[in-house]
Amino acid sequence: MNRPGLVLFLLVLSIGINYIDRGALSVSAPLLSKDLDLQPDQMGILFSAFFWSYAVLQLVGGWLVDRYDVKWVYALSYGLWSMATAATGFVTRLDALIGARLALGAGESVAYPAVSRILVRNFEKDRLGLANALVDVGAKIGPAISTLVGGLVVTQIGWRNMFLIVGLGSMLWLIPWMIFAPKEKKVHDAPSTANVSFGELLANRQLWATSFGMFCLGYVWYFMLTWLPSYLVRERGFSMKEMAVLGSAPFFVMAIATVSGGWLSDRWIRNGASPTKVRRGFCVVGLLGCGLLLLPAAFVNSAQHSVILISAALFSMGVYTSNVWAITQTLSGPEAAGRWSGVQNAVGNLGGVVSPALTGFIVGRLGSFWWAFVAATVVVLAGAFCYLALLGELRPVTWRKTKT
Repeated sequence: MNRPGLVLFLLVLSIGINYIDRGALSVSAPLLSKDLDLQPDQMGILFSAFFWSYAVLQLVGGWLVDRYDVKWVYALSYGLWSMATAATGFVTRLDALIGARLALGAGESVAYPAVSRILVRNFEKDRLGLANALVDVGAKIGPAISTLVGGLVVTQIGWRNMFLIVGLGSMLWLIPWMIFAPKEKKVHDAPSTANVSFGELLANRQLWATSFGMFCLGYVWYFMLTWLPSYLVRERGFSMKEMAVLGSAPFFVMAIATVSGGWLSDRWIRNGASPTKVRRGFCVVGLLGCGLLLLPAAFVNSAQHSVILISAALFSMGVYTSNVWAITQTLSGPEAAGRWSGVQNAVGNLGGVVSPALTGFIVGRLGSFWWAFVAATVVVLAGAFCYLALLGELRPVTWRKTKT
């Protein structure tokens, strides 16, 4: 494996661990909530707390990776989120749990800006689809493994031990990263590559199109990521073991769609297809399909049919995620990849702030997930509109050269 390929593998692995760490709370929620006597609305706040720091600090993360050596910025943030995961195993109160989730969000906020900067500097534009799709596979395999393995073992070892094992075990990734990670110069050593001001960035219409589209993704994705295990146990009557197996299936299916969509879109572009039509088309079709499949999942009587429809909806979402970051990197270029990604992910993860808390409120007040699925469907269809009507042509933005 060549050096860029090895770096890509480590990035994929880190994103997978990222999602395993953040997803550990979801899979342990049925047991943790009973142990600490937490109600659905309290669990909704707890799920949401991660995104309070994660969303806001995306802006800081994007600035850091554009200005300083991404190897060290990513390593320090990775260590922070791993220790926050391990610390969750010791807490005994809701406020302490919220604190641990805030620390986890702060550490993980650097991940996507760092990945975006590394990819745009090491891969050609007609190969960004597959490279980003492989990274996104980590974001889908992580929750799948967390749900499957976590759901099977949490009843055996307890939720506290699970957090300790996951958090401390994650630290092993830092060893190969420190050996093989690419090293970059600081801005003042390379003044031509990281001098796009936030003012110029925020004035760009396409930034807001991708950011609002990402918000719609974030709402639905984190609705699934945080509440799916509880939905299957609470509303569909699955045991923890059944939830582990069936609840992991939608994430595995989504991973297949993501890597297939990334490969196919890159191939079409290399064969002469318009990047605008291909990448935007994948996003629009993926979000529309997700919305049309997600809503019936809440209505069908059969629990198995509900899982099948949720799996199909997430397959369609995988078609979308296979190209969303390639769009960002094509537009921003290496000059602004970190900052654009930071802003986009900050807005996108506001969906993670709203979705878990609103779902907890709905379930706590109405005793059912029905309206939560309706809300998710409306939001994901709005996301399709953002890419169809607001994005425009995909070509690199010409940035003014200014001091930062």
